[in-house]
Amino acid sequence: MTTEGSPGQGLHSHVLDTLGLAITGGEDPPGTVLRTDEIAARFGASRTVVREVVRVLESMQLVESRRRVGVTVRPAEQWNVYDPQVIRWRLAGPDRPRQLRSLTVLRSAIEPVAAGLAAARATAEQCAELTEAALGMVRTSRGHQLEAYLRHDIAFHRVVLNASGNEMFARLGDVVAEVLTGRTQHAVMFDDPDPAAVTLHVQVAEAVREGEAARAEALTRQIAAGALDELDVLAPTAPATPAGPSAP
Repeated sequence: MTTEGSPGQGLHSHVLDTLGLAITGGEDPPGTVLRTDEIAARFGASRTVVREVVRVLESMQLVESRRRVGVTVRPAEQWNVYDPQVIRWRLAGPDRPRQLRSLTVLRSAIEPVAAGLAAARATAEQCAELTEAALGMVRTSRGHQLEAYLRHDIAFHRVVLNASGNEMFARLGDVVAEVLTGRTQHAVMFDDPDPAAVTLHVQVAEAVREGEAARAEALTRQIAAGALDELDVLAPTAPATPAGPSAP
């Protein structure tokens, strides 16, 4: 049996990451058939490792296995795009700007509502955690401390989603964490966070603590709008190519 951190586990992760990046990045487009024997030979992996990797990819809806056909890459619209690993791979690929925008628009739709609910439902402990996370963001918002800032930023948004009392919102915590982490890892952040955005986080914590639902929601909408504005500067999406004239 392979234990965590062993060479077998490392090979499993390597094969999984390589195939996942190739699929989500378009190197292996939908309809591509991946032969398990070829995968095993390419990576020097056992059949057991390859089967485990394929099972993980199947669980993400990236591929489907059929007897006498092999492992086939599924269309992108069938992928589990909420899976944190799929998000990570897509953010590492060529379609990063569009992926970031899609995820940020999702956050814009969910997080303001979650903040309003949190203002009505947050416990004293959650209010304290939210305030601490916001103050941590203030402390680390200068001096190029993006990794430390990221930890507090993730904690802040997790608390908001959890404090909403809605289990569906709470499950999006990992999605938000991957978006924020991806922006930091791929340099889609300014060297120092926008002071206005940091202040807004502090104000959201205050509004939640004071039970001001409308204010918490409005402030969070401002945070989301600011994030979209930053993407316009740091990760602009390519304009859609207009369709050419139809053939006569």
